[in-house]
Amino acid sequence: AGRGVSSSGRAAPHAGVGRRARMEGSEDLDSSLLTQPWASVCFGESTFIAKACFRETGYVLLISDLSSVWYERADTDVVGKRSKELNKRLTAHVSSFLNRLSNLMCPLLEGRESDANSFSCQQTPSKLTIHVKSELSGLPFYWDFHCAAAAVEMISHHLVRPLIRMSLTLQYQLQELASLLVQKDAEIEDYRESGAALSRGRLRTEPFQEKPFLQKVVDESLPQLCGAGDGQAFTGTLQHLYTAVARQEVRAAQKRRHSGDAETPELASSPQLAERGMDSLVTLGSQQEKVEPPSDLPQSLGATVTPSSPAQRARLPVSKAKRKKAKGLFS
Repeated sequence: AGRGVSSSGRAAPHAGVGRRARMEGSEDLDSSLLTQPWASVCFGESTFIAKACFRETGYVLLISDLSSVWYERADTDVVGKRSKELNKRLTAHVSSFLNRLSNLMCPLLEGRESDANSFSCQQTPSKLTIHVKSELSGLPFYWDFHCAAAAVEMISHHLVRPLIRMSLTLQYQLQELASLLVQKDAEIEDYRESGAALSRGRLRTEPFQEKPFLQKVVDESLPQLCGAGDGQAFTGTLQHLYTAVARQEVRAAQKRRHSGDAETPELASSPQLAERGMDSLVTLGSQQEKVEPPSDLPQSLGATVTPSSPAQRARLPVSKAKRKKAKGLFS
């Protein structure tokens, strides 16, 4: 009784199968969108950060000017209906429209532009419409992305939580690099006390001091970074770091679903860890608190991060127990 019969006499698929397929496609889009890095895009004179994901089942688009965040999800039904409304002379399969939209948006998100494509936008705090004018099969092709204000949960999922994780990861890297510099200074001092001298005086450096260095960054570099513009929020290495953090979250979510344990801890889920990491970032005048390496710290970063031992972290005096032969930069 719950199944229909087609004109050929065979039972038609249950409606629940189609709904299940759409739900699975929706979950795949959500996971894929999370792992996409934010990119700087310009529409007219307006600069945004955006990410998008296109699949055969539809697309999702998330875009922000760092004052508001807008979002659109469109399945094949929406794409087909809107295409007919905007392109009355153009008849094509929905997959062709989705493929064309992907070819239009992806170059923008990768920093490439095309003169043949025209983008413009109209925005309000609650709505953002992006108008696209291009060609498909030699005929004019028009499209409108209708983005509504994103939910707070989505903003947290794609911006707030990843940024906290990135901050903690970068802080941990900074501590490891500072510890390594102190060890290098001790090694160089040992060479000097062994009678070694630099062959080129211009290579001589002063011993690294962490607090003055951090204060210099805040005083000199921070004003320049803050004046770079909102569209430069995610560039270069930060895009790779964001992707690594997002993939780690996707893996953690999949692991929780498979195990059925909703209480699995995540990086920076603990308020104490997040608070401790942020305090360490902003407190420069007092002794910085060490952030312990998270158990699920991403490994696919620009540099390999290896937790050091307590002995490596300590600021030890210069060792004078051994006399080493000069080498490297020393003669």
